[in-house]
Amino acid sequence: MPVPLASGMRPRFFTPAEVAAHNTADDLWVSFLGKVCDLSPLMTRYRGDILLLPIMEFAGKDIGSWFDPETKDILKHVDPLTNCVRYYTPRGRFVHVPPGGPCSDWDSDTGQPWWRDPGYEVGLLTAKARWIRVVNTLTSQEQQLEVCSEETLAEILQRYLRYNGHAHSYTWKHNGAILDMSRTLVQNNVPDNDRELEQLRLDRDLYVPSILLHFNDDLTEA
Repeated sequence: MPVPLASGMRPRFFTPAEVAAHNTADDLWVSFLGKVCDLSPLMTRYRGDILLLPIMEFAGKDIGSWFDPETKDILKHVDPLTNCVRYYTPRGRFVHVPPGGPCSDWDSDTGQPWWRDPGYEVGLLTAKARWIRVVNTLTSQEQQLEVCSEETLAEILQRYLRYNGHAHSYTWKHNGAILDMSRTLVQNNVPDNDRELEQLRLDRDLYVPSILLHFNDDLTEA
């Protein structure tokens, strides 16, 4: 399980599909305002509370529509009954959102609301997920990977380790050029042509760029 982001560390990026995989009450992630948050501890803390229902409904999904991108807070509106400014929660009030009026069972001392608490953050949502083909030239095995456009090749290698535990023993190339593992795909001149292919109405699956892995044979001594 990912841990909350530590100060000074490069954030980990996640694809929407990775967020969507965490869609149960015991393992619940959401994304919003570019962040990915693991709300599982929140679900445990308030287990059985009806105010969890709106969050559970959107388990594994993006809830950016709940927020004002400028204030980074829940959207607000003027309540037509009271003419007071209230949080706008059309899916129902949820944890840490105060009630619309006086309420005897409302604990106002909740501390920092979960959407402002960095302790729940596990990474960032990629601005663009893309697919690549990783081809092992030694074994002719091929694996398609969905990766984040912001990731370096070294970070993509970490994704690939589940398929080849010896991935560090290979040189990664594209179009004959050795890739700089500290740079992203685009920085290594591996273009993302999804938009152009979509405009041309061509099947993107037929034009997935390939990364070739060449085994490093270091047995030079007889």
